[in-house]
Amino acid sequence: MIEPLSESQVIENLRQTEDPSAQYYAAWWLGKMRSRHPDAIPLLLTTLKALDDTPVDPDRRGVALNAIRSLGLLQDERADSDLRDLLTSSDYSVREEAARSLGTMGSHAAAATIRSLLASGVDGAGSEQPSTPLLREPCEALLEALGEIGISDTATLATLEPFTQHPRPLIRAAACRALLQLTGDARWGEQLIQLLEHPEPLVRRGALLDLGATGWTEALTTMSAAAVEPSLKLVALRGLAEKSGDPQVLDVMDALL
Repeated sequence: MIEPLSESQVIENLRQTEDPSAQYYAAWWLGKMRSRHPDAIPLLLTTLKALDDTPVDPDRRGVALNAIRSLGLLQDERADSDLRDLLTSSDYSVREEAARSLGTMGSHAAAATIRSLLASGVDGAGSEQPSTPLLREPCEALLEALGEIGISDTATLATLEPFTQHPRPLIRAAACRALLQLTGDARWGEQLIQLLEHPEPLVRRGALLDLGATGWTEALTTMSAAAVEPSLKLVALRGLAEKSGDPQVLDVMDALL
């Protein structure tokens, strides 16, 4: 039987540079386990330096992406500046993961840069890159980050609203999610509820998770009846319970078990 790695061993695995696969797992582990080891943040930040290389080593890039995710989960303000710098990376996935982590951290300092990445709107940031399904910017992550950061000023709302008309339903959902978080306006919640009836399962799943993230309990009954697998309903409802603190959500979860 293989013994699970200790935190100290994981730290050493991240510190060494000979085995990228061990680093990759270690960078993930520290976030997953919410490590508070004093070396965790400095070592995770060190892995980001690989993204400055030309060309970037693919194995070290993978470690860095895991580190970005973990830094968001650990929510340590020492990572804020480095993650904000990554929002201007030429690497789409790096920008995407940095935005998600900064949103998780609630980084007010990142809001202006995120808005600037979205400023060209649906026809700019939200347009497709040639010969790829990717958009010009990782709009879904950027939009969600603004909602998580929680600044509901005029500039943020004006940035978000055009994306509620985006041709891709998951981008519309991300914009509505953020607007509902920032304003509490039920019209954005109603648009998410409409997406729960979308013919594509992926869209229904995304809308369900978005509703859970908002804490908008008016959607509770519709969420529980959505055509989505029960396991994902429980994930979304757990988010709804955590955000809203409404005990009725727990009753619905119990009924699904």
